Amino acid sequence: MTKAIRGIYAAAVSPFHADGSLDHERLVSYCQHLLRDGGCDGVAPTGTTGEGTSIAMADRLALPGQFAAAGFAAERVIFGTGAPSARDCQALTLACVEAGFTNVLVLPPYYYKSPSDDGLFAYYADLIERVGRDDLRIYLYHFPQMSQVPLSTELVLRLRKAYGPVIAGLKDSSGDFEQSRAFIEATGGVAEDFDVYPSSEAFLWQGLDIGSAGIISGSTNIFANLVQTARHAPEGPARDSAMEQVRLARATAGKYPLMAAMKTAESWRSGDKAWLRMAPPLRPLAEEVAEALRADLAALQPAAEPVS
Repeated sequence: MTKAIRGIYAAAVSPFHADGSLDHERLVSYCQHLLRDGGCDGVAPTGTTGEGTSIAMADRLALPGQFAAAGFAAERVIFGTGAPSARDCQALTLACVEAGFTNVLVLPPYYYKSPSDDGLFAYYADLIERVGRDDLRIYLYHFPQMSQVPLSTELVLRLRKAYGPVIAGLKDSSGDFEQSRAFIEATGGVAEDFDVYPSSEAFLWQGLDIGSAGIISGSTNIFANLVQTARHAPEGPARDSAMEQVRLARATAGKYPLMAAMKTAESWRSGDKAWLRMAPPLRPLAEEVAEALRADLAALQPAAEPVS
């Protein structure tokens, strides 16, 4: 299979060594946990929640080979390969496809603001043509709050028309469901084999009902099993109740710096304080904030994962 399977993805958090380098072994093991016991259909490493733009190029280039050696199914991994340099993005994407991982999540070039659609089209076109693989599958990454470079529906349609299935879908991290709806309605969504992923599990069924492919979320690092319960619940009171739990969990996560909160929760689950390390300028949760998070997660039990 070339294209990533649809479903619930975690934008996986990234562990670091004491010297600030990426801990490949720990990340591989963690993503195995997410797929095995964590409730995820797939994982999206080195995205925003994974502090991808703070990870050294050498570490990012080596990672797909580590995933291949560990036996990950290619259709269950979408690597983040975005970079402000077109050549860096191309090198990262080539490292993925050469290791057998053809699905990549690609931010627009995010340093220069207000680029034209022509300029953004050229960036993605250059990537596709230089990688030169018919099995490449690009998921466009719309995250205007962080990148300050929004992707218009007109650009998405232009890329899709020019490159067909290579433009496989889009992750919408705008936080605005109406934006997700606009992308789905413009492209036809899953009915036209274009996979739009909202970034909040609170939108799960709103999205599925109109043709989204699932969810790619940072908070599904700890809440994916809860989301799967809602996804598979029969329509009616059972689904409504499950979705209320999902929305409550997402709102709880939203009270905290998301990346630091997810890494703190993983440090508790694994008993491994190395997970508290973050790449500057991001910082771990202060002790009192971590204790508030612990209390909030405990209040969600048994819906959330146990907090030790």
